[in-house]
Amino acid sequence: CKILRCNSEYVAATLNLRGSGRGAAFCNALRSYSHCTRKTARTCRGDLAYHSAVHGIEDLMIQNNCSKEGPTSPPRPRPPAPNHQGLETLDICNYEKSFLYKHGQPPSYQHCAAFGDPHIRTFHDDFHTCRVEGSWPLLDNDYLFVQATSSPVAKGSNATVTSKLTIIFKNMKECIDQKVYQAEIDNLPAAFEDGSVNGGERPGGSSLAIQERSPGRHVEIRADYIGTTIAIRQAGRQLSFSIRAAEEVAHAFTEEQDLQLCVGGCPRSQRISRSDCCRGQGAAEAARALCKEMLPVEDVYFQSCVFDVVTSGDVNFTMAAHGALEDARVFLPNAEKLHIFQ
Repeated sequence: CKILRCNSEYVAATLNLRGSGRGAAFCNALRSYSHCTRKTARTCRGDLAYHSAVHGIEDLMIQNNCSKEGPTSPPRPRPPAPNHQGLETLDICNYEKSFLYKHGQPPSYQHCAAFGDPHIRTFHDDFHTCRVEGSWPLLDNDYLFVQATSSPVAKGSNATVTSKLTIIFKNMKECIDQKVYQAEIDNLPAAFEDGSVNGGERPGGSSLAIQERSPGRHVEIRADYIGTTIAIRQAGRQLSFSIRAAEEVAHAFTEEQDLQLCVGGCPRSQRISRSDCCRGQGAAEAARALCKEMLPVEDVYFQSCVFDVVTSGDVNFTMAAHGALEDARVFLPNAEKLHIFQ
């Protein structure tokens, strides 16, 4: 007997009735209630709540001068039915939808980037220029591992650039198989290491997808199952990495996973002062003019651009800073945080 469902639909339909159209809407709700009870008549014959509802509807229709024939209330959207695992069939491989369903509001996001020398913009909007030669983890959490390998920008130089990126999307049994993406200078593939372009054969496989934005120059990976988007770019002889990650995902790590450049920035011993390179030289003035064309606001992206062009002698580094700023413009949840001034 499903009389309780009829009762709850009637209550929901009449809960917020206000104003001049209240009478007509109330009659519509009563007619819907009546139809619902008629459908359950066979299974509810011996149920006291059913008989109370039927008599109650008749009394209310008389009191409110409602005719038995006429329009009814639009049906209420049904909540998702549980599947065989006891989980709502709402798409568990769509992080945004799941979060909204559970919490009644959209998730918060954070942004991190590594580009140029490399310069690191952390999830907390700290900004460092780093030495970090060799391999260093940008991220290491329950869902993602991202490692950047850096090499000197020129022989004898303190400055380094990212020459290789390795991204591991960890196995998530409902949604994706583990997938590995690797990029190196002059090799920016539009596929994972196994040749696939999505998360595999699982029902939620399409919630991880890779797309080429500009051949050999810009690849985007969308991981909807963890509310994360990653952009990988090549500008000149360097790779850059940008991420927009759900806050819950960015913070899903243990104390042992403490070295993550996106979380804590560069260790102090690995930081370089951007101002050391660029005081009063003719090269610095030329670099400033070049960078100003691409980056009119003299924020940290502009300063990084000047530093990179001076230390490397490569004008392509203007594109690295510009690309990072464009990613930040797209990825940052708060546009007011786009520019950082130091």
